[in-house]
Amino acid sequence: MSLTISIDAMGGDHGPKVTIPASLDCLQNNPELHLILVGDEAVLKPQLAQALNDYAGRLSIHHASQCVAMDESPSKALKNKKDSSMRVAINLVRDGQADACVSAGNTGALMATARFVLKMIPGIDRPAIISTLPSTFGHTHVLDLGANVDCTAEHLFEFAVMGNELVKAVDNIENPRIGLLNIGEEDVKGNEQVKAAAKLLENSSLNYIGYVEGDSINAGKIAVDLIVVDGFVGNIALKSIEGAAKMIGGGLKEAFSKNLLTKLAGLIAYPVLKLFKERIDPRRYNGASFLGLRGLVIKSHGGADRLAFKTAIKLAELEAKKDIIKKISEQVEKSLAMRESA
Repeated sequence: MSLTISIDAMGGDHGPKVTIPASLDCLQNNPELHLILVGDEAVLKPQLAQALNDYAGRLSIHHASQCVAMDESPSKALKNKKDSSMRVAINLVRDGQADACVSAGNTGALMATARFVLKMIPGIDRPAIISTLPSTFGHTHVLDLGANVDCTAEHLFEFAVMGNELVKAVDNIENPRIGLLNIGEEDVKGNEQVKAAAKLLENSSLNYIGYVEGDSINAGKIAVDLIVVDGFVGNIALKSIEGAAKMIGGGLKEAFSKNLLTKLAGLIAYPVLKLFKERIDPRRYNGASFLGLRGLVIKSHGGADRLAFKTAIKLAELEAKKDIIKKISEQVEKSLAMRESA
């Protein structure tokens, strides 16, 4: 199955220094993949001279004269950067020239632009950001991770419907276990918004298992395939997990470097520590999907390196192959019909 993905080659903290080598890695690994690198042709062409010959017919450059800064206002980017590499890459998805878009650029600008250009799936009020986080059971999908600060119970239900279809497709799970993030597992706990969302989920056909607490994201008592939360809490949870991981990594490095004895202990423990590090390496989980749009957009971490950006492209490949947009659209339509007839 041939796939075409547009790459915002100028986006992120590192731009072409990362996006180009990561893109070439993906082309080498997947002979069915076609990539369109969007950005300043004068910058990209010299770096791709040989690759354009090596991957003739599968690699091309689409010129864009502007670039969205990482700290730029989303509204200003939407209004003033109509020829940005980000905007043009999304336009290619809208126009059917690409099956998905990948960008490491400004998250707010990417969301605003994608929503404006691609529009929403009928029946979905707001888009949500979903990503995968490592857990003791393998990994867990969590949404929303920051697109929506204030959510109603209906929004949380919509997130669950969309996330359920994505997990079913990408993880090949027939009936994903869905949990609603709360301050406790007891029915009496939580705010009115969460309680109302729980009732909607209980009365749906989804495999809703009830409330889950924060530890269920990484190390809960039971496996949870999808955790639903509003964007305010979800983003805080994500950043807290990232901070804890950095603290643990730095603490271990410091502890093993104190003296000759600890350095020797570190040398002995190195194979085990290396395996553990690879398992929780955030670069291997890079790539967040914007669900609810009428086209595939994958957000890479702004500071992504070559491996991390490659992971984001591979995620775009997988979701495009699984026809995620069609699956979500069909399920949303069914869910709306069920709720109207209830």
